[in-house]
Amino acid sequence: MSGTSLDGVDAVAVRFDPSGAMRVLGHVHEALPQALSSELLALNSSGPNELHRAALAANALASTYARAVARLLSAAALAPDQVRALGAHGQTVRHRPGEFDGTGYTVQLLNGALLAELAGIDVVCDLRSRDVAAGGQGAPLVPAFHAARFSRPGQTVAVLNIGGIANISVLGDDTTVLGFDCGPGNVLLDHWCMCHRGRPYDADGAWAAGGTVQPQLLNALLDEPFFRRQPPKSTGRDLFNAAWLDARLSGSAPMQPQDVQATLAEFTATAAAQAVRSHAQATRRVLVCGGGAFNRDLLRRLAAQLPDVAVTITDDEGLPAMQVEACAFAWLARCHVERVSASRPEVTGARGARLLGALYPAG
Repeated sequence: MSGTSLDGVDAVAVRFDPSGAMRVLGHVHEALPQALSSELLALNSSGPNELHRAALAANALASTYARAVARLLSAAALAPDQVRALGAHGQTVRHRPGEFDGTGYTVQLLNGALLAELAGIDVVCDLRSRDVAAGGQGAPLVPAFHAARFSRPGQTVAVLNIGGIANISVLGDDTTVLGFDCGPGNVLLDHWCMCHRGRPYDADGAWAAGGTVQPQLLNALLDEPFFRRQPPKSTGRDLFNAAWLDARLSGSAPMQPQDVQATLAEFTATAAAQAVRSHAQATRRVLVCGGGAFNRDLLRRLAAQLPDVAVTITDDEGLPAMQVEACAFAWLARCHVERVSASRPEVTGARGARLLGALYPAG
């Protein structure tokens, strides 16, 4: 799994028993080469020679994934022929479901054929397109996995993934599942930190914690039509990007960069808290995963806005926060090879459940 934050690849080896219970055998993190990370970010916007550049970036990402797989197999003492399938997300560079012609599109760059060749393992990828073809958002896909792993009989549980974009899964006490993207996660925080601190992220949210929230800017950020839309809905860098932030800053009085960082942290926490209050009123527990789970300032802000809810990380449920998304794509790959639909039309808005993904055999 490599997400919107563009910070690297998380790979897990997961063993599923016939009942679906899972055990993580190993986890590695592979940093994205800086040149590749920069190119993937650039491909989120229109530019010259895009098809050529995108094809080469897809090749480079496959090679990066293959290195992560090789390290993972070594760490877990596994051979390629002991692995049934490799679930690979690819890198989202455009996400516009339902737009333009009524179908729209979602683009996750990855040369799945090359990855199968390099890894020697069957690859399941392109997991979003089938849902989009059926009229869905193609995202988020993880609520089905969250339901399989974190549901508790008689309890409503919310799972909040804070990656580049934040998404929430509401697991009802009656087995119902709701999920949607609730706004930016780390994407704007990381951008602002890089611009003003020269660092890829604000460790522990320490810089934001020392700033002062600017109410005028916070209100301008929250006054985005996306937040007034009802689910199903999804988003990405197509909306929440540097230009979007600059437009809102231009309408505000000059302020210190650290105060902007504090306001962006409050913005992420507020958007997530609003999603919980609006769609998970019965929950008394929010499980946080993704990179944002390590931002103590962000978790503090979220807890302050949800005083009647216990805000914890998924580690407390036996699955480390940085492994959840990668485990989800292992689970999606398993569903594909077993010909089981893993889509949730009530989450994405698709016309029905579909078998997700495309298979690239190793042999």
